[in-house]
Amino acid sequence: MKSKALLLSAAALLHYTAVTATPPIAVDSTNNVTYQGLVRNGIEVFLGIPFGQDTGGANRFKPPQPWAPPAGSLVDATAYGVACPQPVHESGVLNLTPVTNISEDCLNLNIARPSGVDAGAKLPVIAWIYGGGFSSGFNEEQSTAPDGMILESVQNGLPIIHVAMNYRLGVFGFAASEALLEEGSSNAGLRDQRLALEWVRDNIQYFGGDPNTVTIFGQSSGGLAVGMQIMAYGGAKPVPFERAIPESQFLEPGITGNFTRDAMQAVADLVGCNTTDLQSAETAACLRGIDVETLNNASVAVTSAQGDISHNVGDIWLPVMDGDFLPAAPSELIRSGRFANVTVLSGWTQDDVTFFTDINIATAEDTHDFIESYLPDLSSTNLEHLLSLYPVTEFTANPSANLSSEFYRSATIFRDILMVCMAMWYGEAIAGKGNDVYHYDWNQTILTPRLEAISHTPGLGVIHTSEFAYIFGNLSHYDDGQAPFLPSSRDWALETRGTRSWSTFASLGRPGVVGKNTFQGFDVAFPANGTDGPFIFVAGGPNEGYYALDGPKSTETVERQRLRERCGFLNSDEVIVQMKF
Repeated sequence: MKSKALLLSAAALLHYTAVTATPPIAVDSTNNVTYQGLVRNGIEVFLGIPFGQDTGGANRFKPPQPWAPPAGSLVDATAYGVACPQPVHESGVLNLTPVTNISEDCLNLNIARPSGVDAGAKLPVIAWIYGGGFSSGFNEEQSTAPDGMILESVQNGLPIIHVAMNYRLGVFGFAASEALLEEGSSNAGLRDQRLALEWVRDNIQYFGGDPNTVTIFGQSSGGLAVGMQIMAYGGAKPVPFERAIPESQFLEPGITGNFTRDAMQAVADLVGCNTTDLQSAETAACLRGIDVETLNNASVAVTSAQGDISHNVGDIWLPVMDGDFLPAAPSELIRSGRFANVTVLSGWTQDDVTFFTDINIATAEDTHDFIESYLPDLSSTNLEHLLSLYPVTEFTANPSANLSSEFYRSATIFRDILMVCMAMWYGEAIAGKGNDVYHYDWNQTILTPRLEAISHTPGLGVIHTSEFAYIFGNLSHYDDGQAPFLPSSRDWALETRGTRSWSTFASLGRPGVVGKNTFQGFDVAFPANGTDGPFIFVAGGPNEGYYALDGPKSTETVERQRLRERCGFLNSDEVIVQMKF
């Protein structure tokens, strides 16, 4: 299998031609449709291609409908499409691109490919699903722009094509009520993603891509979306992808809880649609009749006040069980093996959620209250046992950053619940069906100066999104004048290894190749012999390498996290039930 994959990639290289200034085109020979893109940074991009119809008006909340250009037409793909309704905001620590233009007619995607690719190249495809708490995000964000990844994949000898999609957010993408469920309008944002992936399956060949070698990847709620796409329809329908990379999230507590229901009630109250029962068809009709600006403002307000409205320090717009796209609770689908057989690369950053943890936490009572607010249905006995697994003596305060040892304790518990243990549990189930699964712990960042300059929060470590600068080949994008830009030679080297490892996974189904500048020794998390595992690859930092959780094959960076014991408890049947997923 390995040799065949290498031969296919080598054959794909034969389809390259010299770079030309002529605007690139792709031709749908079946329908005689021409897509015209542009050349950018030595690659070819096609921007703002519609894949779904307008989701406004009567289509609000409903499953997306495919959009197809008229036969014989020319599609101008030289400018980004509009973003879906969300908060209009400026750039910041975690995002580099402001959101200024929103509309319900937002289902569009971008394609980036190496220069000179023709329709017969059959290059592997990697499709990006952005994060943002299912309440913000769009495919124009420059921290996840694909140019560097594409160029590095070519230099690596394993070129790929990149796709980035928009999907509905907030109440527009995750509205949930009995009336909407009855009409089949549920999980709209996830269905948007699926429609985009089906568009890729049916059309990417015209751009030089291989519809049979598609990897989906996403981060944060985008990683949760990847997890949902793998288990979509309980595995009863073929998936339009073969590989998956969920980053800094794979599952989430609360999916079977009341967070989304509470958020829906709050939105209905704000826009005056609370005259009848939330679950009624009248309320759904009322919400459909509200103008987009008013409804979006309400969705944004509810999301901003989530701690008060839904009693949750995490996401509030979550997927719901609908008997269709998500036919049962995710934990039930995983236990019963009702998910697609895919190869998976998943992981987290070393200090993933410090950015989202209350920096005022200073006492054991603060930690107790913070974790209790995140897992409100965890029994008091289990909460106390969970806290006991993380003694504060194992955490060191940072007086210069004014951060207590209890802050770091809380952030680590929060990280392990959301980012680490659930991912390892899902990963082990996928591996149990005979699939290769790889886990990583990202341990290097260039975001520290941005944290200090923009949000004035030093001491947070390797935070959420820290891998972006490296895996997208986008270190230089952070030189935007908002903060000191101080990459070291180690950062530039990790950028090359990181992005080439991601594109190598998209090409070959493994993140490293001997003889190429990728991560070396990065093997599967769950070896077939079952000894010593699970294994984690520490990416970046002073101890990069492949390690067991503990024992002689581990390292201090991994072993001190006590993941075998801590995740063993968090992934126990009783706790999973109480985490409501």
